[in-house]
Amino acid sequence: MAIEHEDELKDEKNPRPLDEDDIALLKTYGLGPYSSLIKKVEKEIKEKGKKVNDLIGIKESDTGLAAPSQWDLVSDKQMMQEEQPLQVARCTKIINPNTEDAKYVINVKQIAKFVVGLGDKVSPTDIEEGMRVGVDRNKYQIQIPLPPKIDPSVTMMTVEEKPDVTYNDVGGCKEQIEKMREVVELPMLHPEKFVKLGIDPPKGVLCYGPPGTGKTLLARAVANRTDACFIRVIGSELVQKYVGEGARMVRELFQMARSKKACIVFFDEVDAIGGARFDDGVGGDNEVQRTMLEIVNQLDGFDARGNIKVLMATNRPDTLDPALLRPGRLDRKVEFGLPDLEGRTQIFKIHTRTMNCADIRSVCTEAGMYAIRARRKTVTEKDFLDAVNKVIKGYQKFSATPKYMVYN
Repeated sequence: MAIEHEDELKDEKNPRPLDEDDIALLKTYGLGPYSSLIKKVEKEIKEKGKKVNDLIGIKESDTGLAAPSQWDLVSDKQMMQEEQPLQVARCTKIINPNTEDAKYVINVKQIAKFVVGLGDKVSPTDIEEGMRVGVDRNKYQIQIPLPPKIDPSVTMMTVEEKPDVTYNDVGGCKEQIEKMREVVELPMLHPEKFVKLGIDPPKGVLCYGPPGTGKTLLARAVANRTDACFIRVIGSELVQKYVGEGARMVRELFQMARSKKACIVFFDEVDAIGGARFDDGVGGDNEVQRTMLEIVNQLDGFDARGNIKVLMATNRPDTLDPALLRPGRLDRKVEFGLPDLEGRTQIFKIHTRTMNCADIRSVCTEAGMYAIRARRKTVTEKDFLDAVNKVIKGYQKFSATPKYMVYN
């Protein structure tokens, strides 16, 4: 009987799943190794089934693709050909919102205004006032909500990759770094401190000073440090040919910044557009002044700025408009002066960090010895050149590693 049952289990033409009695019977008749083999085969079957599902596109979630055998490509292609293109409009007002009889006033550019309803694929909660929508060409019903229109040139101003500059790479600006971190980092990392004191954190910083003192370099270090979105704008980029284009770019720039959780906007060379207003009698600077007034309005106007920090850099602060400099728009002014002795020493340390500086002290000492030998109280350039020849070239024969000698 046992042998017949065993032959039945081994019959490949009429296989059947093993139940608990079969497994117990295998163990009873000394067929124990088969149980581990069966488990191994079951595991392999499960893995193969998973691979098959992945290859044919079946996923565990409800949003997964169907199997290719269930695709109807001909019907999909026909539906796409019959589908009519949509027109872009703007929903200016909602009549009787949150009701079944809600109607929408749309403005189709260069055509007219219409009062329309919703299409079958749109929910009333998807449409808001001021939103761009797609409407059909027959009844002008709203078929799809559209994202806000932002010029690609504005989108490209976002810094995607973080710069490789850190605060340690900015020399001679210790005080300026502390002021910048108080304005930018502290409100983002510890906003509760400002809430307890009942004050609003500074929202704007103006960095000014002579060229080459580290204004833009510190802004790059801020972009590296923070996880917020960083937008870099050069002032001359906002000077456009046509009337109203520069102001439109500024509006779209701050619109994009408000859509982020936290954002830092850096205006470099802001004196290109932020100059004091004057009338030259020709009207050539009117467009630049309109762009500057739009920046003034966005910094502290009717609409709330949100969690946006504004940094500006210039080497001509005396030419900026007073409306741009007042508190509430640019709360803090940070001066970048020429570095002192300690700052210059730090800058030398930064730039010689990767250099071979082992012989610098010996060169200076030998140059001083040449001056003493000549009974002089000052060291000349010739003393340094002679010291270089003596330390680097003269002592080269004592070095066991001549490849480290830079001067040969």
